[in-house]
Amino acid sequence: MEVKKEIKNDSYSIKISLEEDGKVMGWAYLYVIFQDRHKEPYGLMENVYIEPDYRSRGLGKELVKLLVEEAKERGCYKLIGTSKMSKPEVHAFYEKYGFEKMGFEFRMDLLKDTKILTKD
Repeated sequence: MEVKKEIKNDSYSIKISLEEDGKVMGWAYLYVIFQDRHKEPYGLMENVYIEPDYRSRGLGKELVKLLVEEAKERGCYKLIGTSKMSKPEVHAFYEKYGFEKMGFEFRMDLLKDTKILTKD
């Protein structure tokens, strides 16, 4: 068996931030990922976060709406959002805006002592 590696530079990320009076209220990332199985890319929605002082103002909804619009503009055929099993309120939030539970996410943490830059 021969193993070949190919570095592909055709995937990218977009960070969308919400600001007010020069202060960042929240952000989210859209990763646009290309692969050989589909002509179109897919989107991965990651790190949707609203600072605690700005929660309950509809900003999470706005970020998700902006990410969905951006994924559509980029020609993504699907958009994936993930959430920890311990956060059913996040699951309900995503389902409220049209996401469906499709399976399980399996994760392997490769670094044990990473620094989280914001609190959950």
